[in-house]
Amino acid sequence: MEKWYLMTIVVLIGLTVRWTVSLNSYSGAGKPPMFGDYEAQRHWQEITFNLPVKQWYFNSSDNNLQYWGLDYPPLTAYHSLLCAYVAKFINPDWIALHTSRGYESQAHKLFMRSTVLIADLLIYIPAVVLYCCCLKEISTKKKIANALCILLYPGLILIDYGHFQYNSVSLGFALWGVLGVSCDWDLLGSLAFCLAINYKQMELYHSLPFFCFLLGKCFKKGLKGKGFVLLVKLACTVVASFILCWLPFFTEREQTLQVLRRLFPVDRGLFEDKVANIWCSFSVLLKIKDILPRHIQLIMSFCVTFLSLLPACIKLTLQPSSKGFKFTLVSCALSFFLFSFQVHEKSILLVSLPVCLVLSDIPFMSTWFLLVSTFSMLPLLLKDELLMPSVATTMAFFIACVTSFSIFEKTSEEELQLKSFSISVRKYLPCFTFLSRIIQYLFLISVITMVLLTLMTVTLDPPQKLPDLFSLLVCFVSCLNFLFFLVYFNIIIMWDSKNGRNQKKIS
Repeated sequence: MEKWYLMTIVVLIGLTVRWTVSLNSYSGAGKPPMFGDYEAQRHWQEITFNLPVKQWYFNSSDNNLQYWGLDYPPLTAYHSLLCAYVAKFINPDWIALHTSRGYESQAHKLFMRSTVLIADLLIYIPAVVLYCCCLKEISTKKKIANALCILLYPGLILIDYGHFQYNSVSLGFALWGVLGVSCDWDLLGSLAFCLAINYKQMELYHSLPFFCFLLGKCFKKGLKGKGFVLLVKLACTVVASFILCWLPFFTEREQTLQVLRRLFPVDRGLFEDKVANIWCSFSVLLKIKDILPRHIQLIMSFCVTFLSLLPACIKLTLQPSSKGFKFTLVSCALSFFLFSFQVHEKSILLVSLPVCLVLSDIPFMSTWFLLVSTFSMLPLLLKDELLMPSVATTMAFFIACVTSFSIFEKTSEEELQLKSFSISVRKYLPCFTFLSRIIQYLFLISVITMVLLTLMTVTLDPPQKLPDLFSLLVCFVSCLNFLFFLVYFNIIIMWDSKNGRNQKKIS
């Protein structure tokens, strides 16, 4: 009883922080003609409510795709339609065709913020609470602390409740999927993950670990018996869920193709804005976008991404385990973020979710990564005038992690889950005994650099000839951190998946 009382308090704290952030500005506030993501979400409500389904993804006089055209999968469109019905009931002007463009008011802001909070309460927060309650081999106190830290993660709060998006919906479905397959409710887990993909196509970042983990389970059961039956059931579940989500768009071939073109717009180029991945961060040194044709960029990014995630996926297929699954989710999502085509800065949230899931396994490294992930979105957050909420939520999250997990005491090779790797290295280099000390120094350098760059970005004007200097420095520093984390997580996966001291299985 006490556990649920404390968990309720944790949820209330998370909701309070979320709603406090929502009182601040949002993307594109008062900035015509395009405004921002807030207007994009409102516009999708306008389009889905006033136009027939067959016109949602097509350019027309009533649906100018250049003005925030719908470019997410059908489940997002259905969600927009549901919100539109509520908006119509409250104030029809909010979704009136054409005349509602750029609509802004305090009442409408309250409505839009409420839709995010309700989605959080229905999908994401219950998944977080259940995940933490199901963690084995840790005390009730640690389960409560784990939930608090996950719910206080600033990156997701700032983007959904500040900038304005519904990332908690797709991430929540993905988390339900993780819970399902980790608890051997494979069909329910597959269904939940299919819903995640059909809400946001970027959930494909997590698709290979799900596929490899479930395929590994089938191999383990034997493909001539129970494994084959499970494989058929999984295939039927995936196909059926996609058919149900896409049914209105299967009436005509051109409908299906147009939706796919909107979901995967390869014409937009290798990257947009200032994103902390390889292609953007090193574009100052080598302008790949100008040197190589677009189709070569696409092939190159695909090959690099595939090669970077292949070892972890093979390991997971051959040795499926809940722990290996969670770490492979991190590794694959990070590979996609760093090397894939058309990445947005907000896509780092797809890496942050699985990192939150291993927070109790490696609290020091997880906290460090989640701090960097929030910092990597600094240019976007400053653009939306969210500096103070960013600083406040980041400090609250950091304090919660330090007090809950004593992270600075969890830096030994064993606590970092690097003992197997260190033993392997010491066979060839007996003097290699300072790995944990190196990581502590790297953390210190990383944090100091992030603080200094934040102060410089806020207080100094960039040179006239280099207006994007600070933004690019933020991207570059974040990218270096992410490359380090990619190596780190792959070391854990390849050297150690069963011998770590902190193996926590999902009940």
